[in-house]
Amino acid sequence: MAEREIKQVNLVSRKPRILLAASGSVAAIKFGNLCHCFSEWAEVRAVVTRASLHFIDRASLPKDVIVYTDEDEWSSWNKIGDNVLHIELRRWADIMVIAPLSANTLGKIAGGLCDNLLTCIVRAWDYSKPFFVAPAMNTFMWNNPFTERHLVSIDELGISVIPPVKKRLACGDYGKGAMAEVSIICSTVRLFLESRNQQGGHNVQQIGS
Repeated sequence: MAEREIKQVNLVSRKPRILLAASGSVAAIKFGNLCHCFSEWAEVRAVVTRASLHFIDRASLPKDVIVYTDEDEWSSWNKIGDNVLHIELRRWADIMVIAPLSANTLGKIAGGLCDNLLTCIVRAWDYSKPFFVAPAMNTFMWNNPFTERHLVSIDELGISVIPPVKKRLACGDYGKGAMAEVSIICSTVRLFLESRNQQGGHNVQQIGS
């Protein structure tokens, strides 16, 4: 991945703002745990696709995490001059994390499509800010030639991939494609942010201290 300038987050004045998103994979059943993990040290807002809601238990999400859906994108705008939700969320966030990232949403991002709230945010994203994805799909989908092409495309954008792991999948197949563990996703982003701030020479406190 090409080296690119990353905007620093001043952790002395406030917690980092993480926009955490879920797309339509069975791994979205872990989304509540992800939200809780990130909420321990960051300010979190969540974006969920319509398909992901098939797997997400809304009751499992932290009470203080605002959850946005496609319906919010349309209901929040009534006339010229009103805020556009995907632009406001793009401005709010210091970091974006999509976990799980489905094969379908991966393909949309790689192709520049923006047909829902999540992909509109991605299309508008400031790629000088950190962006992580944790793919989750069946092994046959992960091994498909399209996946390799799409991963190359998002790498060129500067999106960091937290690789899937090999295990028994929800469908019963065994192989690579399961989303990385919640603890790995959370610690990867946290350590990246701490390291980037230290490299930037900022005199900042440790996250969560």
